[in-house]
Amino acid sequence: METKSVSVRGIRISYREEGSGAQDVLYVHGNTGCNLWFEKVMSQEGCRVIAADMPNFGESDHIDTADIDLYADYMAEFCAALELENPVVVGHSLGGGVAMSLAVNHPAHVGSLMLVDSCAPGGLHTPEEHYPVIEMFRTNRDLLLQGLAATTPTLNEPEFLDRLVDAGMKMNGIAFAGNARALDAFTVEGKTASFTGPVLVVHGARDIIITREMAQETADAFPNGTAAFLEDVGHSVMVEDPDTFTRLLQEFRTKNT
Repeated sequence: METKSVSVRGIRISYREEGSGAQDVLYVHGNTGCNLWFEKVMSQEGCRVIAADMPNFGESDHIDTADIDLYADYMAEFCAALELENPVVVGHSLGGGVAMSLAVNHPAHVGSLMLVDSCAPGGLHTPEEHYPVIEMFRTNRDLLLQGLAATTPTLNEPEFLDRLVDAGMKMNGIAFAGNARALDAFTVEGKTASFTGPVLVVHGARDIIITREMAQETADAFPNGTAAFLEDVGHSVMVEDPDTFTRLLQEFRTKNT
């Protein structure tokens, strides 16, 4: 699959694109992520699918800060550059926060939201004692491998997991702790009611980061929010069970077209 790029605010944003159709879909990855996390679900019937590397991640250029709303600002201009029309924005983990910020601060670039094991509208708190370990991820590949394996507990493909780790090691060094602090500071509480489009919140029961209660809280924060709870996956259904991810996405977009 060809990797493309576009200039946004003077930096290069890398992305992959597949398919064509009446529906645009934008995938927004999570922390230490990139478009590779959506490789297994790029083919979606009737859809033009875009998976971007946000600034600081993957093959995209680095910026000098880590901030959820700023990432959303870049994604809004990315949507404009690619002329995405009323896309289904799928946000995973940290990318769920970016997707929510995009919806409330740049609603013209969001038709509907699918939030996969996303942070809540009030962000995600990381205890201070965890930060030394987070900083070690920058240089300790084995430690990052353990961390990503824990977020994909039903993924039994060591070679693919290795690719995810290699991609994660490309993240801007400041963003390891920076993204965790950005999630701690992030909030769209009090703003989510302004987004009246359809919202589907997906949660895996084996998720070690996001609780079922947090997922329900996120769904309840939106006027048209619903939740889907999956019993046999962890934090990352699109790599753990791509068939279920595709079914949920296609049902969601068909229902709301």
